[in-house]
Amino acid sequence: MAIQVSNSETSTQPTKREQREAYLKSLLSTVQASVPEALAFSDLRAKAEAIVNEHTFPSNRDEDWRFTDLSPMLSVPFQAAESPAEIDMGALGPVQMPEAIARIVLVNGQYNKTLSNIDQLPTGVVVGNLANLKDGALGEKLTARLAMSNGGHEVFTALNTTGFQDAAVVYVPRNQVVERPIQVVYLSVARGEPIIANPRCLVIAESGSAVTVVEDFFGAHDRDHCNNSVTEIWADDNAQVTHVRLQRESAGTFHIGKTAITQGRDSRYTIVPVTLGACISRHNLEVYQNGPQTDTNLYGLTAIAQSQLADTHSLIAMNHPHGTADQLHKAIIDDSAHAVFNGRVWVPRDAQLTNASQLNRNLLLSGKARVDTKPELDIVADNVKCAHGATVSQLDANEVFYLQSRGISAEAAQRLLIYGFAMDIIDRIPIPSLRGSLTNTVTGRSR
Repeated sequence: MAIQVSNSETSTQPTKREQREAYLKSLLSTVQASVPEALAFSDLRAKAEAIVNEHTFPSNRDEDWRFTDLSPMLSVPFQAAESPAEIDMGALGPVQMPEAIARIVLVNGQYNKTLSNIDQLPTGVVVGNLANLKDGALGEKLTARLAMSNGGHEVFTALNTTGFQDAAVVYVPRNQVVERPIQVVYLSVARGEPIIANPRCLVIAESGSAVTVVEDFFGAHDRDHCNNSVTEIWADDNAQVTHVRLQRESAGTFHIGKTAITQGRDSRYTIVPVTLGACISRHNLEVYQNGPQTDTNLYGLTAIAQSQLADTHSLIAMNHPHGTADQLHKAIIDDSAHAVFNGRVWVPRDAQLTNASQLNRNLLLSGKARVDTKPELDIVADNVKCAHGATVSQLDANEVFYLQSRGISAEAAQRLLIYGFAMDIIDRIPIPSLRGSLTNTVTGRSR
């Protein structure tokens, strides 16, 4: 008979699960300690804290994080940003957008008045920060929608809710059309110690209004940094929201972002998310159609290289009849980079006469590049038109040869083909200066 003797030294070591639980609690206490008294929101934050305490820090054992390994974060002792950094206007050089009618800047998640420009707005349109807008009639409208979007139970979303230090606000009143785009800049500034920031944004487009919002994440200078952002967008009945989301942060950044959109009847929402930066990035994009005849368009591009990991998780919940959705997500993956796409379209029984399509296309530029793709249709309704698919390919040698036969070098031929692949998404951005800068970035990074 074998007798098993326990090793007292080994048994006292925390398990990996206990380590992840302890790390998540340390993040929670860190971000909670930095919350300003003026934005206490006690009930809201208490509910979010309870959600965080129900979870552990995600691992590859969790289905939603199966292909995205966050374990490199576990060795980084992140600290919260204590006060707004003093930054001169030159820091915004890479993200200048002359077409914008207004620009609001958050530095490490905190409002920076000096860098913001909100003086030319049409009557009734408000762009500002939550700390200055939380009182009065408008404040009641804002707080009634803050953290009220579906999907708040996700652990990083709840962590943001417990610890956001301020929020960018874009409010467009009923029947108001804003002709020029509004820019929201999230500037990450690294300090001597690793920082975790919780940028937040709330966009409300009331009934019959129209607005274009550009979110731009950048900065951090290759130092350890974590951006855990949440953006809530409310497109009320018959409203139109066009949304561009650029993530071009430095190689030392862990970027985890949530975009939650709630659409009313006859509304239209279009987003073009472009992911270029960060060592590990995850974008949770969730759209909830809360009325009939709602139109949703998702056109995304990921271009990564070296050892980057970029994960896009999307959900389109088509909860009412006569809804439409069109999703196209493309990825260009070079070196040993790794792209992940998990897209779900949910069509319950009430969503009759739905028309939805979803396609994920991936271009591998290296033998070590990797992609994991999972387009997913969940259909219960029986009178719908839905399709989905995914492709993974490499540059076509015959096409490269054909271009070479016309006097174009092999390198130029490859750039031309990559340009054609990416332009299908970039051309959907309605802002000329952004199209130009992104074209240069994507083709310049290509081999």
